[in-house]
Amino acid sequence: MFISGIQQIGIGVSNVHEAFAWYCKHFGMDVPVFEEAATAGLMLPYTGGKPQDRHAILALNLQGGGGVEIWQYTNRTPVPPADSTELGDLGIFAAKIKCKNVQACFYELQGRGANILTEPSARPDGLEHFFVKDPWGNPFEVVAGNEWFSRSRPNHTGGMLGCLIGVSDMERSLAFYREILGYDWIGYDQTGQFADWQGVDGATGTYRRVLLGHRAKRQGPFSRLLGDSEIELVQNMDAGHTPKHIYRDRYWGDLGFIHLCFDVTGMARLKELFASKGHLFTVDSSGSFDMGEAAGHFAYLEDPDGTLIEFVETHKMPILKKLKWYLHLNRRPDPAKPLPDWILKALGFSRVR
Repeated sequence: MFISGIQQIGIGVSNVHEAFAWYCKHFGMDVPVFEEAATAGLMLPYTGGKPQDRHAILALNLQGGGGVEIWQYTNRTPVPPADSTELGDLGIFAAKIKCKNVQACFYELQGRGANILTEPSARPDGLEHFFVKDPWGNPFEVVAGNEWFSRSRPNHTGGMLGCLIGVSDMERSLAFYREILGYDWIGYDQTGQFADWQGVDGATGTYRRVLLGHRAKRQGPFSRLLGDSEIELVQNMDAGHTPKHIYRDRYWGDLGFIHLCFDVTGMARLKELFASKGHLFTVDSSGSFDMGEAAGHFAYLEDPDGTLIEFVETHKMPILKKLKWYLHLNRRPDPAKPLPDWILKALGFSRVR
């Protein structure tokens, strides 16, 4: 049993095809692994106790990193946050994207009229980064990356590197992300006001920010494609400040970053391990779940502040849909071994240009 990496970050949107086109053009998320319109019948604890119709696209950038699951309600109008979302609010505040050339990416996005929040600058560990918002108000942190599955595409960015998560009790959250998700390395742990955040909503406050990574290389079929990842935990330290939950009084799938998803192998044993540490699945598909062209076992649990963490054990996925070439991953004799690069690169035949 193991976690192979961040498979995707879920984003609730109002128009799934417009959002896919934007992420494809600006972030190179141009390989749709699956697209499906169906009813989400298992997420009842987070969808008002009722099944909800939705349309979803899972898209990848084959230069490496996690994907995005673009998710739209089709039977109700997705709801935005009641108040503006700021640093330190509980939940996923921003997604992190790895970048080959931060300066070039900045000027390219600026030239395209993107909503740039900050100039390129160094974060506490010295890596260059900047923040940009998509047209739907979701912040993305573009971060210099040093690990790539491929550098053959002209896009400056790769896929998802991680995310920035607001927490209410740093020590409690550090224990969760270390013990449950394996983020056992601290890149920095600083408290103060941060110049590199100025321009981001709420950046004038005093924060404790802790960057987490993992010492061991991830294992599993997609580990080379997904690569290393990081989580940055943020706690507002201003006296008298009470953080608000980004998804309070809303459904999973409403507008914003809805979950952080990990690709895993050995779901049943992971379930037992998490339960032994006091963290129970709140949703469990209990076996293979058909997602149109793909299939797998998925489950959710909550971090200490209720942020949704998804786990997916992929059983089947399409490589070349026209030729009906599918991978059946539950038949592999060595589940820890990465898939050959040529198989994963074959996903590029489905690339949207």
